[in-house]
Amino acid sequence: MIIFPAIDIIDGKCVRLKQGKFDDVTVFSDKPSLIARQWEDAGASFLHIVDLDGAKEGSSFNNGCIKEILGEINIPIQVGGGIRSINDIKEKINLGVSRVILGTAAIKEPGLVKEASRLFGDKIAVGIDAKNGYVAINGWQEISGKTAVDLCFELKGMGIKTVIYTDISKDGMMQGPNIETTKELIEKSGLNIIASGGISSYNDLVNVSKINAYGAIIGKALYEGSIDLKKAILDYEVN
Repeated sequence: MIIFPAIDIIDGKCVRLKQGKFDDVTVFSDKPSLIARQWEDAGASFLHIVDLDGAKEGSSFNNGCIKEILGEINIPIQVGGGIRSINDIKEKINLGVSRVILGTAAIKEPGLVKEASRLFGDKIAVGIDAKNGYVAINGWQEISGKTAVDLCFELKGMGIKTVIYTDISKDGMMQGPNIETTKELIEKSGLNIIASGGISSYNDLVNVSKINAYGAIIGKALYEGSIDLKKAILDYEVN
């Protein structure tokens, strides 16, 4: 299991939202690149970056910030938020991003996902953000009529291998991830599922590890100190 420290960006700042609400923002740093260095120094092997402005507005807003992060660290990053075209994907890869995460496009433009998978292979992942089992799009502002399980099957057919699954109701709440649904996605789809949303304790990492998740994304718990990244990596990361 890979542990991915999360860096969420709004207006060039490292922030956290509660349940994806843009009116409930906590700013942790004005320099996300320094946070990235901090996580690398603690032993992180991969970072998870989200351009929240991009996710909400549908176009990349924080490429300059992402470029600064890449200039500060030597480990790979995966980036999502506002990536809605092949050109957007190329732009991120040209910046040096190792894996590009598509979200809304998986619902609105499945043809794009299929083409991206064909062109870029393992450099493409899909983020499935769900509420009450249904996939949310447009920066979590809209709920679609498609279930997370059904979407996983469709993505597998398109050649996608990696999915980041977030239960929106758990995100930023420090109440643990949705283990039951995450396990269901892993067992039914056979995809590499990265668990996200609500991971707040070492016990949560134990539970995620037990269901054979490919990875776990940790955000608020790192910034508030309830999980020490170095300890988490030493105890729970399996390469």
